[in-house]
Amino acid sequence: MRSLSRSLLMAPEGGGSMPTNIDTLCINTVRTLSMDAVQKANSGHPGTAMALAPVAYTLWRDVLDYDPANPLWPNRDRFVLSIGHASMLLYSLIHLAGIRDVRPGGITHDRPALTLEDLEQFRQLDSLTPGHPEYHHTAGVETTTGPLGQGCGNSVGMAIAEKWLAEHYNRDGFKLFDHHVYALCGDGDNMEGVSSEAASIAGHLKLGNLTWIYDSNQISIEGSTHIAFTESVHKRFEAYGWHVLELRDANDTGDMRRLLEEAKAETSRPTLIIVHSIIGWGAPHLAGTAEAHGAPLGVEEIRETKKFYGWPEDRSFYVPEGVPEHFQAGIATRGAAASKAWNELFAAYRAKYPAEATQLDHIFAGTLPEGWDADIPVFDADAKGIASRASSGKVLNEIAKNYPWMLGGSADLSPSTKTHLTFDGAGDFQPPQWNGTYGGRNLHFGVREHAMGSISNGMALYGLRAYCSGFLIFSDYMKPPIRLSALMKLPVTYIFTHDSIGVGEDGPTHQPIEQLAQLRATPGVTLIRPADANEVSEAWRTLVQLTDRPSVLALSRQNLPTICRKTYAPATGLAKGAYVLADSAGRPDVILMATGSEVGLIIKAAEKLKADGIKVRLVSMPSWDLFEAQPKSYRDSVLPPDITARVAVEQAAQLGWDRYTGLAGETIVMHGFGASAPAGQLEVKFGFTVEAVVAAARRQAGK
Repeated sequence: MRSLSRSLLMAPEGGGSMPTNIDTLCINTVRTLSMDAVQKANSGHPGTAMALAPVAYTLWRDVLDYDPANPLWPNRDRFVLSIGHASMLLYSLIHLAGIRDVRPGGITHDRPALTLEDLEQFRQLDSLTPGHPEYHHTAGVETTTGPLGQGCGNSVGMAIAEKWLAEHYNRDGFKLFDHHVYALCGDGDNMEGVSSEAASIAGHLKLGNLTWIYDSNQISIEGSTHIAFTESVHKRFEAYGWHVLELRDANDTGDMRRLLEEAKAETSRPTLIIVHSIIGWGAPHLAGTAEAHGAPLGVEEIRETKKFYGWPEDRSFYVPEGVPEHFQAGIATRGAAASKAWNELFAAYRAKYPAEATQLDHIFAGTLPEGWDADIPVFDADAKGIASRASSGKVLNEIAKNYPWMLGGSADLSPSTKTHLTFDGAGDFQPPQWNGTYGGRNLHFGVREHAMGSISNGMALYGLRAYCSGFLIFSDYMKPPIRLSALMKLPVTYIFTHDSIGVGEDGPTHQPIEQLAQLRATPGVTLIRPADANEVSEAWRTLVQLTDRPSVLALSRQNLPTICRKTYAPATGLAKGAYVLADSAGRPDVILMATGSEVGLIIKAAEKLKADGIKVRLVSMPSWDLFEAQPKSYRDSVLPPDITARVAVEQAAQLGWDRYTGLAGETIVMHGFGASAPAGQLEVKFGFTVEAVVAAARRQAGK
């Protein structure tokens, strides 16, 4: 394959005539498709795709183990475009590779994933070519990217998943999992903190199945990266424990192939290939400038760029004869042979190891193992009770014991979040050098909340049932990956403890206030704040069955009384989001509603009110979104519209509660950031007392 010299940029007549080298023709097809799509949309990022076309083409045509006819083949190499703004690079590759329209969930259409017409609809309404790549939406897209650094974190989760699957399911003569994970990242990715967190843990874990290809074009939206980014990325990654290589010229396809081979041969540490490129390569006036990054080149600049490439200046979305065939002669031929061999191997594996094969069937399909809920505990009534973080730890261990591919960990907080798996054989996911095994089910993310979330998404993309944990206040560090979990409909479980001012002496920096409102506002996220140990059991029973969305558990640090379910309604009501915990004889005078630790408070207040002859309905509301998903008839049966005397109690921000209290109701909530003091004193200071609830109920009932 002929190398394309960087010096060609300075040639006075450019390429002149159509290239005769087929590889050059393929590369320039990727470049011109990207330019044309951005220009037609009048929106997008052409420069990076133009610069990296030789790099991406070399990887896809000559190296990547991927079957375009079977894009969900489990042992395929993964390609993550962390620089999601360069989406036209990926869309062009998908089109030329001939990937079929097969998507996760078994959705198959008898058509190519992306036709030329789809490329022409770049960034248009309802197109298959949105501005940034979206998982589920476009076949061939392995993860949703766009927020910089997220793809980097996802790729680390994917590499962890590959290591874990190989350790658990490979057998002598049956190497089911031995693929590689590639991520294409840029200067923006490497400026984002999440990529640093992800790179650090990847180096620690010695993930030799991971390669990042770093486009060091030294251009960002504001201009040269020298205005803000002058460190040695090479030295930084060496310090992380990575194998670092450099490609001096992005157009040198021969050297790129050599470096990819060297990266794959290095199995004891991840590899970073630093690619030196010129953004917008070939554009006579805009190459190497910020103007080539985030806007169309313009009609005249495109005409002159095509002239430089030796391209027909009056042709848009032009794919020369023989280009798809040559592209597919590499990736499709190689991939078809590899996936066929794998399917034959898996059939033989199934005959010899049927139990393991059945587990893999579940993992690939995203379904649950039989008996996963067989040992979920039921807790006896107990006035002293147990913290919901502690009861959750008990339930988690009982479920994970029967759910062999459930794994996760915490951001250095498992003793506090109670998320460590303690049953025999659970083990720690660590390389042998750190006294662990890649088959361990306890991950230690370190104090890296942001990367923890994006890594968990990467694991979930493999079908593993991932969970991660921290304090609720630190969900602030995790909003991007939680949002992307929801966008991708990934069943990651986020376990957040220390969920209120009950944190106590740690003070307002650690006391969550607005976090519940923020999580409730995120579409596609199921938030559950259980009131006692049995609601915790039901919360886990409910969320594990939600395989198309992430779940958040908000759990207490302090003990919560275990409610007597002979006196009060069964905790199974949690599955509907809200339920009547106790009712009065006849029409209630007032409805008291609460979540989590505050349910115990309204129970105590109801006892006083009842003694005074006031009729009370108690409603536990652990999950607003589950409640909103119920039929109106059920919602009205819990909160009858004609009963407007209502009080809501929650140690969090008020936002959203008026949906349930109405404008005439009252709320006992937090209006500020808390304080540092023992929890009991904080409850008095901020009005979370029986007396305050009783007084509000009396006002509402008019008694």
